[in-house]
Amino acid sequence: MEYDFDLFTIGAGSGGVAASRRAASHGARVAICEAGRVGGTCVLRGCVPKKLLVYAAHFADDVEDAAGYGWHVAPPAHSWPELIAAKNQETSRLEGVYRKMLADAGARLIEGRAKLLDAHTIEVGGQRLTAAHILLAIGGHPVTPKIPGVEHVISSNEALDLPTLPRNIVIVGGGYIAVEFAGIFHGLGAAVQMVIRGEELLNGFDDDVRVHLAQAMRARGIVIHTRTEIAAIEPEREGFNLTTKAGGELSADVVMYATGRLPNTTGMGLAEIGVALHPETGAIRVDEWSRSSVPNVYAIGDATDMLNLTPTAIAEGRALAETLFNDNPTSARLDVVPTAVFSNPTIGAVGLTEREARAQFAAIDVYRTLFRPLKNTLSGRDEKTLMKLIVDRASDRVLGAHMIGPDAPEIIGGLAVALTCGATKKQFDRTIGIHPTASEEFVTLRTKLPDPKAKAAE
Repeated sequence: MEYDFDLFTIGAGSGGVAASRRAASHGARVAICEAGRVGGTCVLRGCVPKKLLVYAAHFADDVEDAAGYGWHVAPPAHSWPELIAAKNQETSRLEGVYRKMLADAGARLIEGRAKLLDAHTIEVGGQRLTAAHILLAIGGHPVTPKIPGVEHVISSNEALDLPTLPRNIVIVGGGYIAVEFAGIFHGLGAAVQMVIRGEELLNGFDDDVRVHLAQAMRARGIVIHTRTEIAAIEPEREGFNLTTKAGGELSADVVMYATGRLPNTTGMGLAEIGVALHPETGAIRVDEWSRSSVPNVYAIGDATDMLNLTPTAIAEGRALAETLFNDNPTSARLDVVPTAVFSNPTIGAVGLTEREARAQFAAIDVYRTLFRPLKNTLSGRDEKTLMKLIVDRASDRVLGAHMIGPDAPEIIGGLAVALTCGATKKQFDRTIGIHPTASEEFVTLRTKLPDPKAKAAE
């Protein structure tokens, strides 16, 4: 059968665009469909605009620290509307870049909401199109619990476009989105309270990093309410009153929920054509080749709810294009994936946490250092950097690297190459560091921490 397209991609975010461009470069006839703006979550509502706001928030530290270096700066004033306008201008520019990249690659952009009618037929705005292969790169959306008054809250989407900076904000959730926005709003002058169900922030990260971040955020003045759940939200004359399940009360001008995201899989006809979905999340089940239960229907990125990171979606999309259209069977390697949290202070991590490594290996060695960054010696800022290496004792292979402090994501990005190559601790030890930098600490760590049992016996 002759199809209209070799590949029909639904979703013009980072993963979908990467897959479509790569497929088109190999000669495939490609269409990419988008119901909203081109660029997806990362460019329009996530990584890029959020990090621009993170940069803005960090200037408060820079101004404060400057006095220790002899700079005498008049009390600064910040304009939230000017920041948001500048952010919007940049995301619009990037949307234009994405549109041009697709056009230059020869991929046809179709604007509208897509629905699958069968394994090879897509309907967009009443028009029916066919494709040999269909790629679902449809992303996800924020979700909130069903409690009274939840209609009054905002998500990270709306937080990026508030007309004014709130004086007092409550952020519900303890994941990376929550801690990043807590740092943004606090750095720009808002009073910030966080509400989390557990004892520590950032489930899934190394425990030392989680504890260190909470200590640093509290030292900056951010209030973290642990083991707390919101039962109801009620509007007041100015702002909102939040009632906890334990009967406590909080108040805020703005309430933001960052309590998770779900894939955008509803209303697309996926289950009807046989695409297997996770019963609770709606995530598309795929194999290592990004193939769903329908052989010619594929899914990448947040739609699969596995590793919801932009670089992994891009890697999955490019691998799929290589497999389908370049006679080069490729699957994305997702066993060593670095990640960053642009909190204040920032976090970088790659590989296994200590808890994960102890569960998977017979014996591990842990190296950890805590030190005051050189910059803070003159600025007077009492904030320390934490670094940690996890090593398999039997093979000497480095299993994980974790850091919280200035430039952590940039430093961990380099270490990710080493871990991907299977570097050993001995190879780290042989590496000559750059002095004076924080990064040299990772290649000068020599003292192992005692094993937990040995420590308990002391």
